[in-house]
Amino acid sequence: MDYADYLGLDGLFECQNPQSDAHDELLFIIQHQTSELWMRLALHELHAARTAILAGEIQPSFKMLARVARIFEQLNSAWDVLRTMTPSEYTRFRPSLGGSSGFQSFQYREIEFLLGNRNPAMIDIHKNRPDVMARLRTELERPSLYDAAISMLCGAGFDIAPETTHRALDRGYHPDPSVEAAWKAVYGDPGRHWDLYEMGEKLVDLEDYFRRWRFNHVTTVERVIGAKPGTGGTGGVTYLRKMLETVLFPELWSVRTSL
Repeated sequence: MDYADYLGLDGLFECQNPQSDAHDELLFIIQHQTSELWMRLALHELHAARTAILAGEIQPSFKMLARVARIFEQLNSAWDVLRTMTPSEYTRFRPSLGGSSGFQSFQYREIEFLLGNRNPAMIDIHKNRPDVMARLRTELERPSLYDAAISMLCGAGFDIAPETTHRALDRGYHPDPSVEAAWKAVYGDPGRHWDLYEMGEKLVDLEDYFRRWRFNHVTTVERVIGAKPGTGGTGGVTYLRKMLETVLFPELWSVRTSL
């Protein structure tokens, strides 16, 4: 076993297959392939972190969540490379993409579902992949990462409203005053609730980097294609800007106003 064998480099290098003779298509392919690899690692860490939290093993989850934040920092840097491609260069190979789009990334969809941004209708985008649809439906049956964090609040004795703790898991999360009150108590006395305090900050850190990734995505798309529709049928920049309004862990942000 040598370096190339261990990493499967021969097979990896066979995965870049430009569909045109445009010089910049290889950049486009590699940027998206490496992003999918980083997302695979993010999912590995997020699944493990949620499992640890639900099992009451809080400390190990902190390292995993910190790693996910740094993964999104790495994903942010990838946009800097892609932004070296001009609109003129992209238009040379854009027709080769057909209807393919980053909007169809099932790993990104799973990350969103796992973090709590859930919409069952988004599964239909992957109807050509029954295995992917089953995987995403399975995720919707599990508590999100934020649900797991809220279960920690309940376990610590905080009174969380039943409409939050017993809601349908496949639906998006809505802010709850009882959850904000619990986080306010945690942040008001960190020494007494250190694990919960650290959990809150790890989640805020993760969402911070995730927001930066989304913002850089919008900026890159606008820089390269302007206001054109996305290849997958979305509104392009218009759709991406709307996604900037999504808040994953709302009470952890709103509590900063009430402290």
